Amino acid sequence: MKLFDSELKVMQVLWDRGDTTAKEISNILADAVGWNMNTTYTVIKKCVAKGAIRRQEPNFLCHALITREEVRSAEAGALVEKLFDGSPELLFASLLGGKPLTKEQIQRLRGWIDEQEDKS
Repeated sequence: MKLFDSELKVMQVLWDRGDTTAKEISNILADAVGWNMNTTYTVIKKCVAKGAIRRQEPNFLCHALITREEVRSAEAGALVEKLFDGSPELLFASLLGGKPLTKEQIQRLRGWIDEQEDKS
């Protein structure tokens, strides 16, 4: 499922707060990004149409139907396909070509690599 930046803003509220009314989401996003109520409700409707959100009574309570991890995984996969010819290694090399990593970051990366080796 492809979510646009505006839809991700709505989803972020739900992932951070759990089930939330459309009005509460509108208030949060009005403060955070300056959206008016109509903008927020339009984006919520788009998320409902995509199957990312279920909206129910009372008070148009919104519930996330997809997790942050599912979206991250899908977006990362699309990025690897689009910019790195399907190669996670090229993405990883590109990321490492930037600023140096801390010892803690390197340890976490080693742990993830070890987990992947265990799965193989």
